[in-house]
Amino acid sequence: MACKPELLADVELFEHVSEDDRARLAEFIDFRQLAAGETLFQTGEPGESLYVVKSGEVELFIKDTAGQKILLAIADVGEVFGELALLDRGPRTATALALADTELLELDRDDLLLLFQKSPNAALRLLAAMGHMTRKADELLRTRVSRNANEEAEEKISALQRIADWISWFSGSMSFLLLNAIWFVIWIALNTLPLGVPQFDPYPFGLLTMIVSLEAIFLSCFVLISQNRQAEKDRVRSDIEYVVNIKAELEVAHLHEKTDRIYTEMLEHFIRVEKSIATRSA
Repeated sequence: MACKPELLADVELFEHVSEDDRARLAEFIDFRQLAAGETLFQTGEPGESLYVVKSGEVELFIKDTAGQKILLAIADVGEVFGELALLDRGPRTATALALADTELLELDRDDLLLLFQKSPNAALRLLAAMGHMTRKADELLRTRVSRNANEEAEEKISALQRIADWISWFSGSMSFLLLNAIWFVIWIALNTLPLGVPQFDPYPFGLLTMIVSLEAIFLSCFVLISQNRQAEKDRVRSDIEYVVNIKAELEVAHLHEKTDRIYTEMLEHFIRVEKSIATRSA
């Protein structure tokens, strides 16, 4: 149904259009309402309109070859979506789902040309919206490819985790073992042998016991921090391996389909050849 002129007043796309032109545009622009959870269009459907969100939210998403949902954007109040299918007359490249009760303004190609004639700035806003979507797609392409688990974990590591990793690595080395052994020998020697040095921690070495206990507590904490981070890295690696396995499985299935199709075509070809030879022989 056609929308009312006052519905266009608060939309950024129409802010530079005069009231008279806005009233004429309202006669052509359609007004649509969606309930929460209702699908506006799906990927692959023919598209002849773009939409401006008057109120509510619309989720735009696609599904990859593994069947996983990839969120492209959430169109909020005043934002434009669905412009690609309108401009190139191709199929929809995403699915649009209303996240809440939503009001939309629907423009077809003629409405868009009329709007651009009345407000050239609207064309620049539409190009800006398309540029924003392109940047989103570029970011998705960068993050959705098969990732390196080590690089993924390194991007999120904090300074404390770096210190914990280094301490965990050093505490498991021969250097740490030798350093502790030398320290213990010197400490015990200073407090048991007559070296002319006052004994600051006589047998049974209570101070040394306390220091070693504190060392063990702190080392165990650092080791647990490092292990937790390693567990997170292993989880990322498992997710990556799962996605790679799904992709490989789909590729194998696709190859099987190609092989079966080639086999069928070759079998039909051989049958035609045999029939042709039999006809000539007769």
